[in-house]
Amino acid sequence: MDPVILVLNSGSSSIKFTLYSGDTVQLKGQISGLGAQPHISLASRVSDTRVDRQLSADEGRSHGASLAALLPVLEQELGGRSVDAVGHRVVHGGVTHTEPVRLTAEILEDLKALEPLAPLHQPHNLAGITAAREAFPEAMQVACFDTAFHRSHPWVNDTFALPRPLYDEGVRRYGFHGLSYEYICSYLKQVHPEIYKGRLVVAHLGNGASMCAIREGQSIGSTMGFTALDGLPMGTRCGQLDPGVVLYLLTTKGMSPDAVSDLLYKQSGLKGLSGISQDMRTLTQSDDPKAAEAIDYFVFRIRRELGGMAAVLSGLDTVVFTGGIGENAALVREKVCAGQEWLGLEIDPVRNEAGAEMISTDTSSINVLVIPTDEEAMIRRHTERLLGSAAAGA
Repeated sequence: MDPVILVLNSGSSSIKFTLYSGDTVQLKGQISGLGAQPHISLASRVSDTRVDRQLSADEGRSHGASLAALLPVLEQELGGRSVDAVGHRVVHGGVTHTEPVRLTAEILEDLKALEPLAPLHQPHNLAGITAAREAFPEAMQVACFDTAFHRSHPWVNDTFALPRPLYDEGVRRYGFHGLSYEYICSYLKQVHPEIYKGRLVVAHLGNGASMCAIREGQSIGSTMGFTALDGLPMGTRCGQLDPGVVLYLLTTKGMSPDAVSDLLYKQSGLKGLSGISQDMRTLTQSDDPKAAEAIDYFVFRIRRELGGMAAVLSGLDTVVFTGGIGENAALVREKVCAGQEWLGLEIDPVRNEAGAEMISTDTSSINVLVIPTDEEAMIRRHTERLLGSAAAGA
């Protein structure tokens, strides 16, 4: 019988979940507004189960309480079957965790020590794991890391020009969104094998945004670095920043480290530049000049990184747009690709507006694709593999 696998992506105020039977999505949904106005919405793809309701304050007070509220729905949906394994997205795996692992108390301690490197994500990822261990005590718990895909980085793309002991301590460029990049590579290998073998830049553009240079499925370089703060501007994160700005904020402005962290992680990016919103949909519909300027800066940084990655790869064969903005914002794709004929890149405006998979022109020497990412599917595959390995070794 196909294994039942629950995939969880736990954030600060939400838990996204997908229930699989084998490789088939059985149920999908999310719990949002944790600690504020908790709400659960889900829909089954194999039964009439539909839920769309507010949770009580008690049900939504924590990750554990909200998972407990979800349990009766899952039990009804499964009809007596149990969850065999729970796969978790964990943003940071550090230096040592280079592939998905079965979670133990020792590994959880290792991951907790990495919380300062991903303060917006790691504590909440681990809270989801703790809640899932309580809710599904018999199920295997598996962590899949966003950093693991990038551990193949060449040393020059893995280090900073700082004293060597800091690198040895773990101060290095980790890269993130690895599960998304891994999924895109697996899709290309299956559907477009000739593209998979070439020189590829994937732009994962969403509320979190990064780009990755890839050759034959291996990460060569990423725009994100030590934390998920570097590189492209994001919804509320600043992206690339002169370190001198941080020193200025701490010394001349007299800001505390916590205040600087809040500024860079939660008040900057598209939200800070526009003064309006972090949501690209809101910005593209706005007549405010500051909204247009925020979009222009976002596009400028993508174009700049694209040129750098083409140089790192010694040429470019394919660009892939993915993520919420990459998949849905035709305007952003148009602006990124405008005037890139010198590079051999040209998109078809009709294909772009229609959201076709291949949006480059027939004469463009560089393929430009739009591919929806599926990090949950990648987590399910890894979890099923570890579940199978454990069964084989039993």
